[in-house]
Amino acid sequence: MKRLIIINGQLIFPDHIDTGKALICNNGKIEQIVTNEMLEINPDDQIIDAKQQYVSPGFIDMHVHGGGGHDFMDGTVEAFLGIAEVHAKYGTTAMVPTTLTCTDEELMNTFTTYKKAKSLNNKGAKFIGLHLEGPYFSPSQCGAQDPKFLKKPYPKEYNHIINVSQDIVRWSVAPELEGAIEMGKELQRQHILASIAHTDAIYEEVEKAYKSGYTHVTHLYSAMSSVTRRNAFRYAGVVEAAYLIDDITVEIIADGIHLPKPLLQFVYKFKGPDKTALCTDAMRGAGMPDGESILGSLTNGQKVIIEDGVAKMPDRSAFAGSVATTDRLVRTMIQVADVPLTDAVRMMTLTPARILHIDSSKGSLEIGKDADIVIFDNQIHVINTISEGHVIYSK
Repeated sequence: MKRLIIINGQLIFPDHIDTGKALICNNGKIEQIVTNEMLEINPDDQIIDAKQQYVSPGFIDMHVHGGGGHDFMDGTVEAFLGIAEVHAKYGTTAMVPTTLTCTDEELMNTFTTYKKAKSLNNKGAKFIGLHLEGPYFSPSQCGAQDPKFLKKPYPKEYNHIINVSQDIVRWSVAPELEGAIEMGKELQRQHILASIAHTDAIYEEVEKAYKSGYTHVTHLYSAMSSVTRRNAFRYAGVVEAAYLIDDITVEIIADGIHLPKPLLQFVYKFKGPDKTALCTDAMRGAGMPDGESILGSLTNGQKVIIEDGVAKMPDRSAFAGSVATTDRLVRTMIQVADVPLTDAVRMMTLTPARILHIDSSKGSLEIGKDADIVIFDNQIHVINTISEGHVIYSK
């Protein structure tokens, strides 16, 4: 395999930007980072001249449902590979395919299809595990999730699912449901990220859940409780708990629509870039024109409308998933929320890598880590996407 050398770039590290250095990749890894004066080029090296554009770690999307007209719930290898290729165009080098509440048959098919697709995926963003979003959610906070598939977590069922698939890396659950605390403990034992989502929990329930293994909050502010009244008394909700419990990590759909500028700034100010990951939560409409679409599988999914840069329920009463791409998230944090470039990039790279416990191999430009790299201009428009040393997109 030829060495890949990136020259003349502005290298983005977690806390600074460096120039005058070259990035040398070999056998899928970052082998050296050397000054221009120390660089020695061999005749068969593959050279990419970044032309003073930014050279960043590859973007990691830890919550994504689809793109390019495909959804992971379509249950086909073609859909999986199509989604991976579409998002690679926008800088995503690694992604966590995410399910929706669905039938048992669809879920089992997703597990089988994931394995097949992963073995064939050499042109798109790499699959780094599955995220099960549901079916253990609060009916009052199901959002665009189909309520007819909602359940309570029973050990026999979730343990069977865990045993069937070794590819599950995270599971989103409403922690106030009967049986959810025990489930959180089991997920922690299985090294699966337990995440709080689609929930009406109050602070005290979140605190108990955190102690039982729920260390992350799925798409903060979306489909979750805030300050509420019960029998005339006020209670803090999941949103407040996310800020009060320092070590809970969160993810946000930073498309500028799910969360407007003040909330993006609020999350950044009080959770910070080390506890906040950016995620697209993109459905099949990402990378597609406006119009009618389907959230979930083609057979059992729900009709939605794509307009104004977001997917909406047909009656326009609620959002129905995002059509964002990872470059858009970074751009929004910089241009709308006024976040420094290094912090915006960190929330799309090293922070999700740490939350998923893969930061030993991904998330930053370090010697020995995977050569997952994205080159973009000062408007965060992607020029090259590189996965494990292979160019998978070039503008």
